[in-house]
Amino acid sequence: MSKKVLAILSEYGYWGIELVGPLEKLEAAGYTVEFMTPNGKRAEALPPSYDPTYFDPPLGVCVTTEEAAEKVKAFEATDRLDACQDMSAIIPERPYFSEPDFLRKFEKYFADLKTAQAEITEKYDALLLVGGSGPIIDMVNNQRVHDLILAFYKKQMPVGAICYGVAPLVFARDFNERKSIIRGKHVTGHCIEYDYHDGTGFLHTDLNMGPPPYVLEYLLSDAVGPEGQYHGNFGKETSVIVDYPFITARSLQCAFEFGDQFVNVLDNGLTRYGW
Repeated sequence: MSKKVLAILSEYGYWGIELVGPLEKLEAAGYTVEFMTPNGKRAEALPPSYDPTYFDPPLGVCVTTEEAAEKVKAFEATDRLDACQDMSAIIPERPYFSEPDFLRKFEKYFADLKTAQAEITEKYDALLLVGGSGPIIDMVNNQRVHDLILAFYKKQMPVGAICYGVAPLVFARDFNERKSIIRGKHVTGHCIEYDYHDGTGFLHTDLNMGPPPYVLEYLLSDAVGPEGQYHGNFGKETSVIVDYPFITARSLQCAFEFGDQFVNVLDNGLTRYGW
């Protein structure tokens, strides 16, 4: 193995410890983690994720620990996210059906995508999708993100996702088959009991979306179908599920356990955990 992991981050804010937690575990195990954003812009941590006074209304507690805040601030002070790879320069965009000479463009898209996917999976051993509110804007319904997920999925290579980084798994589907890649799988993600009524915000915008624009639990429950299962694990401090090739984690409290199991998948062949 190349001992390298590709991490996808939003340009509208990631939750700090949801990157720093698994990053710490992966690097301790000898993995190099490289970063990519939709347009190559520097990813930035959401301010609440390094504010230990931030009060989470659904949970009724301050969710950012002093330790997590210090780790995130220390990471943000480095230059590691200054040169994020530009996804738009690596993964081709699928053309609109209304474009002139559509069929030739569509054929070229698939040919270019096949090359790009092969190069990515030769370079990296696994994919990491980092959460936070930002992914709602530029990751969840991003065709290029979907094509990256499919590159690893088709080769049965590990795909790890935490919090709202789990949502793209619902929509990453083969263009012709259009079936959920998590159908029949066991997954976790943000449960409805922990959803906000208000306050879904993003970096570099005054937009307060109010509640999240979708209920992730319902999306996941429908996508896995009757053969699979969504595990909210409401009331339990953490929820991490491995159903190979997927490693999913509910939220920020799971960051370190998520990292541990990610390493277990990569190094020890773990295929099932948490269910």
